[in-house]
Amino acid sequence: MDTVIIQPPLVQLNTPYPAGAYLSAFFRRTYAERHISGSVVWYDLSEALFHTVFCKEGLRQLFEASGDNALALAADAERRGDDNTAFQLRRYVSESGSWCGWIDRITAIVCSCSEFSGHEFVHEFVRSAHVPRGMRTEQYLSGLDRGPTADNAEVLASLALADLADYITAAYDKNFELVRYAESIAVSTGDFGSVERALRSPVLTAFYAPLLEKTLADVKEPALFCISVPFPGTLAAALFTAQYIKLRCSADAVVALGGGYVNTELRNVHETRLFRYVDFISYDRGYGSFLALLDAAGDKTVKDALDGRVFYKVRYMYGGKISNPSGMDADTFYCGEHADQSSDNHDSEILKYVHAENELTKELVPDYSDIDFSRYPHLADTANPMQRIWNDGAWMKVYLAYGCYWHRCAFCDTTLEYVRGYQMTDIERLYKGLREQARKTGVYGLHFVDEACPPSALQRFALLNCRKDSSPRFTYWGNIRFEKTFTRDLADLLSYGGMTGVSAGIEIATGSGLTAVNKGTDMKHIVGACCAFKEAGILVHSYMIYGYWNQSGQDLVDSMETLRQLFAADLIDSAFWHKFTLTRHSTVYREWEKGMHPDLHPLSGREDAFAENDVRFQGERKSERYSAALNASLESWMNGEKITDPVNSWFTFRMPEPSVKKNFINSLIAEYEKERDKSFADMNGGRFVWLGGKPVVLDSAGGKSQLCWSYTGDLLYADVDTSEAQRIADTLYGTRPEAAGQSAEAGIECAELAGIVGRKLFTELRGRGLCRLL
Repeated sequence: MDTVIIQPPLVQLNTPYPAGAYLSAFFRRTYAERHISGSVVWYDLSEALFHTVFCKEGLRQLFEASGDNALALAADAERRGDDNTAFQLRRYVSESGSWCGWIDRITAIVCSCSEFSGHEFVHEFVRSAHVPRGMRTEQYLSGLDRGPTADNAEVLASLALADLADYITAAYDKNFELVRYAESIAVSTGDFGSVERALRSPVLTAFYAPLLEKTLADVKEPALFCISVPFPGTLAAALFTAQYIKLRCSADAVVALGGGYVNTELRNVHETRLFRYVDFISYDRGYGSFLALLDAAGDKTVKDALDGRVFYKVRYMYGGKISNPSGMDADTFYCGEHADQSSDNHDSEILKYVHAENELTKELVPDYSDIDFSRYPHLADTANPMQRIWNDGAWMKVYLAYGCYWHRCAFCDTTLEYVRGYQMTDIERLYKGLREQARKTGVYGLHFVDEACPPSALQRFALLNCRKDSSPRFTYWGNIRFEKTFTRDLADLLSYGGMTGVSAGIEIATGSGLTAVNKGTDMKHIVGACCAFKEAGILVHSYMIYGYWNQSGQDLVDSMETLRQLFAADLIDSAFWHKFTLTRHSTVYREWEKGMHPDLHPLSGREDAFAENDVRFQGERKSERYSAALNASLESWMNGEKITDPVNSWFTFRMPEPSVKKNFINSLIAEYEKERDKSFADMNGGRFVWLGGKPVVLDSAGGKSQLCWSYTGDLLYADVDTSEAQRIADTLYGTRPEAAGQSAEAGIECAELAGIVGRKLFTELRGRGLCRLL
C-alpha cells in the first residue's frame, strides 16, 4: 500500500511544516517493521502552489482572468472617492506585462531553485525605473534615508511578492493570502456550508487543481492519503485535496485528515458532510490511530477495517453514524505518572497505543528526505533581526520534547495531548538522526518547535553539537519558558553550542497578570532569563496577551509599560500582541465548568457549529479598541523609535497612568547582576566546561606568569604562578565540550578544578569562559 502525505497550502513559505516529516518517519519505520510493501512519499503543496502562481505563466493566467474585474473595482473605488485603490488596481493591470517579465527574476532573488541566478539582477531590480512596484514596495523605498542598494534587494523582492498577493486578494480571490488561505472562513465557521463554498475559490480551481493532477498522476492504488491541517487557513485546500482524490482515484483510496486544527477545533465533530471528503480523522500525534487501524486490517486494507468498530483516536462514519473514538482523553489519564495504571481490558487496549506512541515520540527522527529545500523562498519583509529568523532561512523543524513540561497556563489548551502529553525525545538518537538528515538535505538550521524546550535537553543538544565530529555544526533557535533555570551559564553554553534566538511567552507582564494566567514564573526570573540570553548574544522574542477575560485597563497599561522598559533596556528584540481567545480545552474554561470564575460568562454557540474550540464570552470585544495602539507602539519599539514616549499617549482615548515604577526593569537587572556574580563565586559542586579560546602562557616577572585567552571577542588576562601556569592552561583547554569523547561526560568536577586553579583564579574565570553545567 502506497502512502501519500500531503501538506495543502498555504503555510509558512520559507520552510516545510514538520507534520509530514514525522509521519514519513513513522510510516517508513512501521512498514519496515511489519514487512508492509509500498512506498511512502510526502508532498509539500504549499511550496508547490507558490511556484505555480508566482511564475511567468501563473501571472499571465492570473492577470488575464482578473484584469476586467480589477478595472471595474478601480472604477467603483474612484466613485467612492478612494483614489489610491483605483490608482493601484489600474497600475497593476497596466504593468501586468512587466510583472510577468520580472516575476521569475524576483523569485530567483529570494529562492535558489531557479533555472538561473538572481544575484546579478539585484542591481537593476532595486534601481530601475522600469521595474513594477506596488504600495508596500513604494512605502519601503520612501522610508529609506538614501537610495536603495543591492543589500535591499531581498527585502524589495519579498515586498513585491506581498504586493502581488494584495492584488490577487483584491481582484481575483478574496480568500488568498501569501501565508494562508481562507483562514477567516475556517476560524469563524458556524456551519460547514461556508467551508464547502470556499472550495470553489479561483486559486483552488484554476491553479491548485492542475497542481494536484500533476502531483498525484503516478500514485499507485490502493493508496492511503494523509492530509495535514495544521492551521485554519489550510482547511479549504485540505478538503479540496480530499475531494480531488475521491473524484480521481478508485474506491480503494483511503483519505485521512489530521493536524493541529483538527485536534483542537474538530475534536468532537458531528458534521456528517465532512465524511463525504474523508474516510476517517486521526487525532493528536496520529501514530496510535494508524497502528490501531493497521492491527485491525491485518492482510486487508485500512478501508476494510472501518467496519463499525471503535478505534484508538479514530473517528469515522459507518452506517450513517459518526463513531466515537477511544482514548481521546488518554493524554490526561494515561500519560506521565499514570501511564502504567489500568482497570480493565478497554484500558489495556488504550495503554497499548499510549505506550507505542510514547516510544515512537522518544525515538522518531523527522524525515525530510522528500524535501528540496532550495525551492523555499527566503522572505525578508522586516529589518528586525529576531523576526527575520522566522522567514529568512530554511529550517528543519523538530522538537526536543512533545508537549509542555509546565502545562498549567490558564489560557492554554492544557487538557489536550499536544500540551499535556509531555514526552522527552532521546536527545542522542535525535541528534544523530538529524546529522544524517542534514547530510541528505544540506540544511544545518534547526527550529525547535516545542511548546517549551526543556533546559536540560537544550544543554545536552548543545554539548553534542560541540563535539569534534559535529562539523558543520547545527545553528538553531526555538521556543522556551522564561524561567530561573536559564542562567548566564546555560545561556553561554547554548550560544557557544549554536543557539541564535529564543521565543517565549510573558503574556501579561505584571505580577497580578502572571498569577492570573498561572504562568509559573515572575518578572524577576523573566528579566533574569532575558539578561542571560542577551549577555550571551542570543536574540529574544516575547509573546504578549491582551484582552484576558478579567484584565483591567490598568493591568493592560502596566503590562505595556513593562514591555516598553524591556525594549528600552535592550532585553528583548521583538514581541507580538495576541488577543486572548477563550477555548473549550483551556484550564480557565474547565475551571469555569466546575463553578470557578463566576465573573467569566461564556456565550452559547450554535448547536450546528462546525469548528467548536473557540468560545465567545461576554465583554470580549471591549478589548478590540486597544489593538491599534498596542501594535503601533510595538512596531516603533522594535525599530528603536519613540521608546521614551508615555505608553498611554499611544491611545486615542483616555487610559490610566501606569503604576509601574520607571526603574522597574532596571532594578530587576541590578538584582540579576548581583545574583549572577554571587553564583560565579560559588564553588559548591557541579561540572564545568571551558568555552574560551586556547589559554596562552605569557612570561612575567617575579615568578609570575599570565594566562591570556579570548572570550566573546575580548582578550583577557589573569596572573598565575609560573610553576602551575601550563598545567592550568592545559586543564582548561582540555575541558572544552569539543574534547569530550563519544561516551565521556563533558567537563570537569568542581573539586578537581578548584584544586588545580585555586579559588581566586576560579572566580576570575567565571563568566569569562568557565561555565557551570546544569
